[in-house]
Amino acid sequence: MKKFLVPLIILTIIALTLLVGAFVFSPDAPMAYGFYKSMLFSQDELEVESDSDIDVIRYNIKVSLHPKNKLINGETEIFFVPKSKSANEIEFDFYDNMRIDNLKLNGKETGYKRDDDKIIIEPAKSLPDTSLLEVRYSGTPLKKGFGSFNFENLEDSYFVYTMNEPTFASTWFPCNDRPDDKALVDIYIENDSDYVSLSNGKLAGIQEKGNRKIYHWKTFYPISTYLIAIYSGEYQSYYTNYVSTGGDTLSLQYYALPDKFQQALKDFEDHPAYLNIFENLFGAYPFTREKYAVAEFLWKYGAMEHQTLTGVGSDFITGRKFFQDMLVHELAHHWWGNAVSPATWKDIWLNEGFATYSEALYWEAKAGKSALISTMKPKISNFSDTPLYNPGIRLFSRTIYDKGAWALHMLRNEIGDSLFFASLRNYLNKYKYKNASTRDFQEICEATSGVNLDYFFNQWIYEGTGIIELEAKWSVSKEGNKYRNKINVEQLQSGYENYIFQLDIILSGKKESETKREKLYIDKRNKSFEIITGFEPVEIVMDPESKLLAKFTVEKEDE
Repeated sequence: MKKFLVPLIILTIIALTLLVGAFVFSPDAPMAYGFYKSMLFSQDELEVESDSDIDVIRYNIKVSLHPKNKLINGETEIFFVPKSKSANEIEFDFYDNMRIDNLKLNGKETGYKRDDDKIIIEPAKSLPDTSLLEVRYSGTPLKKGFGSFNFENLEDSYFVYTMNEPTFASTWFPCNDRPDDKALVDIYIENDSDYVSLSNGKLAGIQEKGNRKIYHWKTFYPISTYLIAIYSGEYQSYYTNYVSTGGDTLSLQYYALPDKFQQALKDFEDHPAYLNIFENLFGAYPFTREKYAVAEFLWKYGAMEHQTLTGVGSDFITGRKFFQDMLVHELAHHWWGNAVSPATWKDIWLNEGFATYSEALYWEAKAGKSALISTMKPKISNFSDTPLYNPGIRLFSRTIYDKGAWALHMLRNEIGDSLFFASLRNYLNKYKYKNASTRDFQEICEATSGVNLDYFFNQWIYEGTGIIELEAKWSVSKEGNKYRNKINVEQLQSGYENYIFQLDIILSGKKESETKREKLYIDKRNKSFEIITGFEPVEIVMDPESKLLAKFTVEKEDE
């Protein structure tokens, strides 16, 4: 998910200021959009049980939309494997404002209880290996999180869209609403005939029903509930094909409302180039049997990587390609987040850090190493709010995106290009269509590189907050025709006691030809080095290729 939430948060801050007197952002505070998003979720909403009663195999979801009245009628079939056949209770997620009209377990009505966002099923007898829960329901779904279910009024029509992330699919259909229970899905969306209804997977059919149409979308690859989506509006469409690096043909589909359609075609037209670069970097697009669609929707704050159906907010469709990074980011999620999904929400950086670094990798492939560096430099901040792993309510703060990207950039420099990209491919190949944890990713990197990376993951992923803050004091003395450079470095940061890292430095003299490059290994909070040069240096440049997430100060002292 790529977000641009600053305008709204500014208004929010103004309102809070009027209410409570003053609100001040310090330089160490997270970005405004991260602050805003942290207010959207309670800790309870982000937590899921450590284990689940069930393993869902497939959902059949039928949703009849009535946007004028902001109502839906739904029928959901859940095919699942119980963890215990003799369980007294089985829990599913479904918000209790939705009225249940009928509920059956394995073809028979059964007892159940409701508790806020849960349905607790009470089986009358032992369950078979595979069971079927059928729920018929109706109501107006709650609008949770980023707007989990939205009925929008346009000038002459209506528009419906969903945004489930992280745990709000259960506002509009019963499910096991956790990222690690992937399942196949058939989705049937009924609306008035004027509307085109989109969802995940491949279009399996369109059925006429009087003055209404039912669009049937079918997935051939498993999907997490937070990535399931429906959009329904007066779309215009454009279809083309992309031939993958492996020779497979992928259906590329672009959708937009009439007033934005021509701008959307211009903005979206570079997707074949995006796909080609990512396939060369990571491997084949993971959902070739289905499609890759990019569709306008009415979310105000950015874009969302719904599986095979990326939604792009109307305000970000300009016809001038102002938001290419957003499109690149969401496409990258189809490898990192959709094909390989997080084991828990504690691992969200595996989604957002990977997709953010993919933006930089795209520009590097297009324009070289300087483009990589220029893309990464604006992503530096203090990142003092949370470690990358288990960020709690700061699930979508700037730290998760930008520090996550920097962690990968530094890992790449730690183990080298070839082993880094081999690690990414091995990670994808092992966990494609499954879920992976941060520990899983570390183990893949270690197995691929042969390097123990405990220190790296502890300081950058699990424990450390903030960045390296390094002060260097330097003096020069002449000894014969040589110069002795004494360099003392001290780590000043408070977010992690002692980072271990390699630091490239360049000592430069008055003449252009007078340069010396050295690599310093820093494994202590205070460390001293001596470097002999054949010229008198007048400057030291720390980390000239921007390999480290760090802030440097260099002070030259008199000998």
